[in-house]
Amino acid sequence: MKYLCQIWFDTEASKLVPQQEWDVLTDECIVSDDNWRDRGVLVTALALRAPESATTLRLKSGKVTATDGPFAEIKEHLGGFVVIEAADMEQAREVVATFPILKYASVEIRPGYSIKDGR
Repeated sequence: MKYLCQIWFDTEASKLVPQQEWDVLTDECIVSDDNWRDRGVLVTALALRAPESATTLRLKSGKVTATDGPFAEIKEHLGGFVVIEAADMEQAREVVATFPILKYASVEIRPGYSIKDGR
């Protein structure tokens, strides 16, 4: 089963972390990703740019509208995601518990399924 692991940062607190700490964390996460890949549990991992770089699309009255930046003021922002393969939620939790990003962010683990087959 595949699990989406969403990495959520406290927006204001993350601005206070010195760049040197981010650089060390990035190196630790690269090692972690490589370890997970070698173990066969990592499907994909991506960091996301700052919320200000986002565009939100909505369909209103048959027309697509776009809003630059985050749609609303937020206390937390999605900073990245990882998709892992695990037998069950317990194994997914065990894998994510080793993720260095937990020092600076929370990680929401959510089971995924294919909409084609509903599983």
